[in-house]
Amino acid sequence: MSKLKRSEKLAFIAVGDDNGVTYHRLKNFTEFSVSKNPVNYSRQYIDEDFERNDVVSYAPSISYSFDYDNENPVHALIVDITDNELVGDKAIVDMVFVDISNNPEAECTASLRQWSLIPDKEGNDSDAYDYSGTFRANGQRTPGVATSSDNWESCIFVAE
Repeated sequence: MSKLKRSEKLAFIAVGDDNGVTYHRLKNFTEFSVSKNPVNYSRQYIDEDFERNDVVSYAPSISYSFDYDNENPVHALIVDITDNELVGDKAIVDMVFVDISNNPEAECTASLRQWSLIPDKEGNDSDAYDYSGTFRANGQRTPGVATSSDNWESCIFVAE
């Protein structure tokens, strides 16, 4: 049985420039943990001695932290939102998750979702200037596939 390594689940953020939108890989992140935050409906029926619970939806969030690199386009996007205190649509990013564990040379399973970027702290570390916060789901998850021509530095996403 082979174990999935953390480095085989990659995340990419859409960064726009004069050449269009490119999904760039998240690099130099020291934390990137996903919480599903299920929302449940609970009730107890009068004829039963126990409570019943059903998951009715999810409110995913991702806590992040990274050491700032001013030449990294993903960092530049997050820092722009953070430093300029952008709100609403200006603080929403498109993120693609790709699982390259089966065959990183080929088309891989992926999903796309919009996330609200919610900054929290910066400058917490004395060795490197860091930023941290949370991404919170801001839309439906779109399944699809991703490919890369540059060893997963960036990717192309195609919805199913």
